Amino acid sequence: MSRENPDRLRERLGVESQAHQSAVDALDDAAAACLGVNRTDLRCLEYLMQREAAAPSELGSALGLTTGSVTAMLDRLERLGYLTRSPDPTDRRKVVVRVTPDATRRGRDIYGPIAEEGARTIAASYTADELELIIGFLTGSRELYERHLDRVRGMPQAGRRVR
Repeated sequence: MSRENPDRLRERLGVESQAHQSAVDALDDAAAACLGVNRTDLRCLEYLMQREAAAPSELGSALGLTTGSVTAMLDRLERLGYLTRSPDPTDRRKVVVRVTPDATRRGRDIYGPIAEEGARTIAASYTADELELIIGFLTGSRELYERHLDRVRGMPQAGRRVR
């Protein structure tokens, strides 16, 4: 058990959380450059890799994009060979978007070694109870950010006049 002041520990946690986020952002910037995409395109690929398929409307909701922006993004990613669009087998009026094997392979080339090393060196050093605690912290943190996302998206953007 730590003898450090709980307020000091919370401060250190905040500093380390921010440093962690900066490191993830820097790596994602490098990954996007490696793939020849922007960060939103990278988030789309990540979303698709976590699922078998998605509808364009689902991608728009998940990424906070308009219909036109989703179409432009899907056009870019399809040209790069990172996704396919096909008719939905249950409703031919709808489209299903899937990530390609090439995109999956390239994603694994970038992120796979990080996941493997993290599992082997970092996660392996914690007990099951400690991992549950860390998972709880990360889940709570993510949910906190998700609760505030719409609020921040609704704030006036710099350089734009508020009416």
